[in-house]
Amino acid sequence: MCPHREDFARTVLLLLQLGHYAHTPGADQGFVEAIGPSLAASLPEPPPGLFPPGYDPNDGPAYPGEDS
Repeated sequence: MCPHREDFARTVLLLLQLGHYAHTPGADQGFVEAIGPSLAASLPEPPPGLFPPGYDPNDGPAYPGEDS
């Protein structure tokens, strides 16, 4: 696996593990709130080929509270 894909996969795994931890009894929510956004911001661009050709992540339905 190329280093770019490894970084992406590792960061996604860490986010999943943090989400799981956040829902366990006694989880430190301060830790989750501090680390979650930083970890998400460190997520690298997805590796080429992860999404189908022409995929636009900004194209889709507007969600409640989102400006159109």
